[in-house]
Amino acid sequence: MKIEILTLFPDMCDSVISESIIGRAREAGHVEIHCTNIRDYSTDKHNHVDDTPYGGGTGMIMQAQPIYDAYMDLTDNGKTDYHLIYMTPQGKPLTQARVKELAQYDRIAILCGHYEGVDERVIEELAPEEISIGDFVVTGGELPALVLTDAVCRMLPGVLRNEEAFEKESHFDGLLEYPQYTRPPVWRGREVPEVLLSGHHENIAKWQKEQAISRTKSKRQDMYEVFVQNDKKN
Repeated sequence: MKIEILTLFPDMCDSVISESIIGRAREAGHVEIHCTNIRDYSTDKHNHVDDTPYGGGTGMIMQAQPIYDAYMDLTDNGKTDYHLIYMTPQGKPLTQARVKELAQYDRIAILCGHYEGVDERVIEELAPEEISIGDFVVTGGELPALVLTDAVCRMLPGVLRNEEAFEKESHFDGLLEYPQYTRPPVWRGREVPEVLLSGHHENIAKWQKEQAISRTKSKRQDMYEVFVQNDKKN
């Protein structure tokens, strides 16, 4: 898979995707991730990429032309197919189900807005999928883009040591993950559940499933109700 992040702050993005699991995945060739500096496509002699909003208001708006030209260059004027995503609080909430679907694409481009947003006309022209990571606002689209990139990359073959690493995590199968423990077996008087020390794999798997259901019911009633409905259908 190829992921291209269209941003005004490529160094900020590259510093994150060069570390930890995603950094190792890039080095191993499991995923290609590049950052395009939108500012490189400014036609202004001062490399401006923003201007004041028509109709008044505070802040600045990213101009359509640099964004459009950056994307056209990336796609060789539309000859190379990329699934374009715009990170915006107005988008559909990101879910694990959508992450799994996005991991099936060969190429993804992620547009990071900044300041007070981008000129609406470039959104109309490029018609990106609009995605939000939550009902809140951050300074720019870089952090949300990095969240999306990390989530998608973890679904790709070879990125994690084995598929169980994400198949048993929260949200993958509609449940929250069961409690996890490590050494020592007793800490401040709190003991690791005896079943986890038994070595009985069937009993451990049963306990983990029961705990996942119980935790989901207590922490995320909305997810639990969906899980129960789907379980009845099956």
